Amino acid sequence: MNNLISKVAENLTKNNMQAFVVDKRDEILPLLKNLLPDGASVGVGGSVTLDEIGVIPFLREGNYAFFDRYAEGLSRLEAVEIMRQALLSDVFITSSNAVTEKGELYNVDGNGNRVAALCFGPKEVIVIVGANKIVKDLKAAEERVKTIAAPKNCARLGLESPCFKNGECASIGFKNREMCDGCRTDSRICSTYVLSGYQRNKNRIKVILCKENLGY
Repeated sequence: MNNLISKVAENLTKNNMQAFVVDKRDEILPLLKNLLPDGASVGVGGSVTLDEIGVIPFLREGNYAFFDRYAEGLSRLEAVEIMRQALLSDVFITSSNAVTEKGELYNVDGNGNRVAALCFGPKEVIVIVGANKIVKDLKAAEERVKTIAAPKNCARLGLESPCFKNGECASIGFKNREMCDGCRTDSRICSTYVLSGYQRNKNRIKVILCKENLGY
């Protein structure tokens, strides 16, 4: 695992993404505190990883202008407006569905706000990733989303999609299946696919790799 994470960190660096490696999840918030300037505006993507390590209360309690999409009492429209505002934040914090050994970030979104922030908008993006999300290549990243991330996230969100009911994407078993194949239901969360292979703006994306498993 140490050799694998070192390889991924090296390849992220080659792809102009700044990589940090931590042994345990308890090390992530102190590192985050060092990376976030006081007073910075901060947005977040929906993420079990962020929930597991306590990023939301950390941001609420810190000296940041937090675009809090999870604030109590928000309507759906109000939460969406906050998501839109977060696309112009100083720093956007999220996780990734998968990271390939070549140092690529693979993400599939329903609303699209998370992948939009990865592509453009926030001045910096911090991506927090557990060891369980490291995969060999793009094909393995696709499989990971279709058999692990999507079914578990649909269950978490209460969406009765085919992948939640069957434990895997409806496209599993399709002959000549392509990346974006899937169900055609209103509960589908796999709508927008983004592969981040290289950053023209060096170190805009910072990736924290944790040797423990985090999220889905």
